[in-house]
Amino acid sequence: MIAKLVASLATAVVLVCAGAAAAQAPEQKLLREIYQELVEINTSDAGGDTTRAAEAMAARLRTGGFPAADLQVIVPPGGPKKGNLVARLRGSGAQKPLLLLAHIDTVNAKREDWQRDPFKLIEEDGYFYARGASDDKAMASALVAIMIQLKQQNVRLNRDLILALTADEEIIPSKFSGIEYLIKNHRHLIDAGFALNEGGGGLLDKNGKPLYHGIQAGEKVFQTYRLEVTNPGGHSARPSKDNAIYHLAAGLARLAQFDFPFKLLPVTRSYFERAADFESGQTAADMKAIVREPPDDAALSRLADRPMFNALMRTTCVATMLDAGHATNALPQRARAVVNCRVLPGESVDEVQKTLTRVLANDKIALTPDGDAVLSPPPPLTPEILRPVNEITAAMWPGVPVIPTLSAGATDGRFLANIGIPTYGITGKFSDADGNGVHGLNERIRVKSFYEGHQFLERLIRALAAENK
Repeated sequence: MIAKLVASLATAVVLVCAGAAAAQAPEQKLLREIYQELVEINTSDAGGDTTRAAEAMAARLRTGGFPAADLQVIVPPGGPKKGNLVARLRGSGAQKPLLLLAHIDTVNAKREDWQRDPFKLIEEDGYFYARGASDDKAMASALVAIMIQLKQQNVRLNRDLILALTADEEIIPSKFSGIEYLIKNHRHLIDAGFALNEGGGGLLDKNGKPLYHGIQAGEKVFQTYRLEVTNPGGHSARPSKDNAIYHLAAGLARLAQFDFPFKLLPVTRSYFERAADFESGQTAADMKAIVREPPDDAALSRLADRPMFNALMRTTCVATMLDAGHATNALPQRARAVVNCRVLPGESVDEVQKTLTRVLANDKIALTPDGDAVLSPPPPLTPEILRPVNEITAAMWPGVPVIPTLSAGATDGRFLANIGIPTYGITGKFSDADGNGVHGLNERIRVKSFYEGHQFLERLIRALAAENK
């Protein structure tokens, strides 16, 4: 009897769970299909094709009910594989449009370096693995799915929703930058009151518990420099101290030992003040100590040893590429390096270049900026944005605070900010503390975080644009 009762209860539980899964199935099934299709189209610069991805997403939207007139696959001249997609879901026009931005290109990935095929979506141990699984195809696929949902549900909107899926966000500078091309040549298609973009997101502890939900309220300024030393060279059997490699290496060694000055902006001061509440031990104490006046030097030194925190406290410049010599038996005629800087908003890029010249301390090292820096004015954190973000976060993750953050990376949002479209990094995706392999090997995102990110964005977009919200 007991065995039969247990079996009956187990069957009932299975049926209840199956019913719950079935209730969620249509929405999640569509999202999962879009995500897999987008991930499995290689859109890296090395052999990839964002035009193919843009066309695939346009086809999804057409099937979802969008008229051809509201779908534009835009391919820049000379870049047949660098296409972009702009789609519009029309509202009443009572308010300015909301731009939903995501990039569909990815960083390169070599199959031989990865444990799994980087261009196949693999679900394993509670994670999705693939290049772009997190950056940025999770958000891109969520936005496509949301546009289809709102269209099919005939949601009345007080503003147009514009979806822009762009190419070459990961390449700086790029002559095929999708967002730059759209701004220059198709501004009317993407003009909006404000935009939602990547860059924000939540942080999980080692047990997968959400610690905070970040909203990006600014980003550091991206500027790359090319370093070069030239030399007549000669036979390696007759070496001299005047060696291009030695000159460059000595300068880079000096740079490795140099730190730009510590500086807290209002957003980073607020971050450390609030982050101390969910950290513990020495880290929490150090966060409290660096926001005091004057900051505690020992606490500053300990936090600076952690790259994530150091990047928020100062401008950084780091060597990222090196190339030298032309033969094993010849003295080098040329030695080159690339140094990438991330400059705190409000600091002078010209002064950073002067500081680099001073630190390299060798007039044989020629220093040349690689393109012009694009400044990143922070967006205003208005109640229109903060209220729904806080309310939805509280509903989905009770007790998890929303914290404004500064992004140490660069996004397409900086171009929008400079044409007067405030851009907010808000994703609803929670990541592990190690960064989930973004830009590295075996990129991943928790399956739970992927679906929750979609749910959060759908709720937020409805709150910002639906008439019956």
